Amino acid sequence: MKNEHHVLARHSIQPVTTPEQIVATAELASTIWNEHFPAIIGQAQVDYMVERFQSATAIADQIRTGVLYHLLLLDQEPVGYMALIPDSPQGKLMISKLYLKRSTRGKGLGKAMLDFAIQQARSRNCASVWLTVNRHNRSSVEWYQRRGFSITCEKDKDIGSGYRMDDYVMELAVAKSMMKS
Repeated sequence: MKNEHHVLARHSIQPVTTPEQIVATAELASTIWNEHFPAIIGQAQVDYMVERFQSATAIADQIRTGVLYHLLLLDQEPVGYMALIPDSPQGKLMISKLYLKRSTRGKGLGKAMLDFAIQQARSRNCASVWLTVNRHNRSSVEWYQRRGFSITCEKDKDIGSGYRMDDYVMELAVAKSMMKS
């Protein structure tokens, strides 16, 4: 716990607004996706998804359509990022992306990012936050469940070039959320 508090005191979460921050986010995405996902979805699909959804061009396009990207900095160095999509008519906030470099996991930074997303949902009067997570990504599914998320349904979506997203949809009511460690 002491180490976790020491690390948390050295982090900040900043909105991604400049071309330099967009490039830094895309570079971080490539690093993180290549650390974590080849074993789950294969290298070819990782390459496809990074280029199609996590490249600087894709991120800039998403920001232009209202997606809210944030970088997590540790000692001013980018180590994680998230993308949030508010849906005011539905009263929900989607956590589209929430990723950390492998070397920084287990230090409370993911929870700090999740707490930030929940704060953003509450500030927009959203009743819940939701996300999708690959069904075979057991560690992430369990991490969200420990924080109060429930699996609400399964989603199998064609994302082009013969690839599919094989996900659980998970949701957390923010009014009831008591963040667990």
